[in-house]
Amino acid sequence: MYATLSAARLRDAARASIEELEIVLVSPQPTLVVRPRLYEPNPETLTAPLDDVLKAIDVRYVQGTVETIDTRGRSVEIVSKADDRHHRLTYDRLVLATGSRLFRPPIPGLAEHGFSVDQLDEAIKLDRHLHSLAGRAASKARDTVVVAGGGFTGIEVATELPARLRRILGPDATIRVIIVERGPAIAPDMGAEPRPVIEKALRECGVESRLGVGVAALDDAGVTLSDGARIESMTVIWAAGMRAAPLTAQVPGERDNFGRLLVDRTLRVLDVDGVYATGDAAKVPCDDQGRHALMSCQHATRMGAFAGNNAAAELLGVPTSPYHQKVYVTCLDLGEAGAVFTRGWDRKVEMIGAKAKATKKEINTVWIYPPRAERAAALASADPERVTDL
Repeated sequence: MYATLSAARLRDAARASIEELEIVLVSPQPTLVVRPRLYEPNPETLTAPLDDVLKAIDVRYVQGTVETIDTRGRSVEIVSKADDRHHRLTYDRLVLATGSRLFRPPIPGLAEHGFSVDQLDEAIKLDRHLHSLAGRAASKARDTVVVAGGGFTGIEVATELPARLRRILGPDATIRVIIVERGPAIAPDMGAEPRPVIEKALRECGVESRLGVGVAALDDAGVTLSDGARIESMTVIWAAGMRAAPLTAQVPGERDNFGRLLVDRTLRVLDVDGVYATGDAAKVPCDDQGRHALMSCQHATRMGAFAGNNAAAELLGVPTSPYHQKVYVTCLDLGEAGAVFTRGWDRKVEMIGAKAKATKKEINTVWIYPPRAERAAALASADPERVTDL
């Protein structure tokens, strides 16, 4: 979304016509899935339409999924889900913004019995499953949810679940939510300062933690852990690890361990002419101290703005702008216990509880949504030097 908006903004600023620079957005649906909110109830409501925004900024929308990329011939093959038709679209510059997917290792039973909140359809499937539990007899397996992974997503899912399950199963249900984390501590990437806040919130929400063990196998009645212990559960939610979307593998560039394409500060894929990558598809330095952008919403919005701007700049013959993002914050939802807000790469705690929760709500309901479908406002929202550092 931000790459598209930013390219259109520069086209206007350079006084170029639509004929001189055509901007095309290819996507299965003309909507933005609000992925950071998929741990919440009613996930089917967590999309935002883009049709009117795209029309307001004169961007052509093509409905379909890119299946193949030909970087030599500078074209992509698109498949329409509606009628399964294939057609080819040529490009002068390609911005690959295909995001990431949950990493699912070959654990026995995970594919058949595991749930997730990674994609919209998966979050909807989980929500329907949780509501179906109300039609089953009370049991340990029915009333116990296991969340595999104690990182950002796992914590937000787990702390949301107790209240969510009480609304579905009733206040008298013996609800258990258990986080299983292979590492020695919860929230392994958060560092020492916010961890006591998170641990306290887990206790307040009634969420248990099993540390130093992983999931060894799943079946329809429970999960077996790597230490041999078994937990009876009808609901196991996988939230452990991300990888760049598979389409990145079709670009002949160097990748990191997460499958992200290595790009320079303009977001141009190294040694591949005409291709930019952004968001979770790209690994890019975000400052001069050796830090790189994370697979997160706050980095993706700025990366997209710079990628779209620079792809258009090359074609319009104007200077490109190097991506930079010195500010880094984390706002972690902690369910009924509020939230925790940290600033900086060392994650200094600035807000906790209800105050941090209000900030999280503003991020989740305002900042990450599309701009209003008014040309000037929409284009201004994607100025790469002004896109908000969350």
